[in-house]
Amino acid sequence: MKDRLYSVEQVAERLGLHVRTVRNYVRDGRLAAVRIGKQYRIAHEDLEAFTGRPVPAPLRDTVRRQRHTEVSSIVEIDAISPGTADRLTSLLMTSATHHRPDGEPLRIETAYHEERARMKIIILGGLGDTARLFDYIEAVLES
Repeated sequence: MKDRLYSVEQVAERLGLHVRTVRNYVRDGRLAAVRIGKQYRIAHEDLEAFTGRPVPAPLRDTVRRQRHTEVSSIVEIDAISPGTADRLTSLLMTSATHHRPDGEPLRIETAYHEERARMKIIILGGLGDTARLFDYIEAVLES
């Protein structure tokens, strides 16, 4: 346990404090920490001394979160016919409602400006799903 170091963010979450508050405690000398590069690290025993009670061993595990990635994309297409825009919209909306194994939602908005023959597509979703949609868009536009 003596070698375990925690980030300011981990300590802040564990103690229910704002990260800035924990940094101020470190800078004021109220909480002992070691500066490594540009970041502070707080030793397990220093955190226990600060709180006045034992800190549970699995602190690092309770702070760990499952990684989540999301892509926000805006695709603008010029010189697109109304028929192609409708076909593309139908394909994208069908893809968005199709059940994905990861259960992550895929949100798509489309807008077509007939006078300018311009289509705008807004995609919010996971990396893989968004990449597949780009392939679909490219295939429709090339056909």
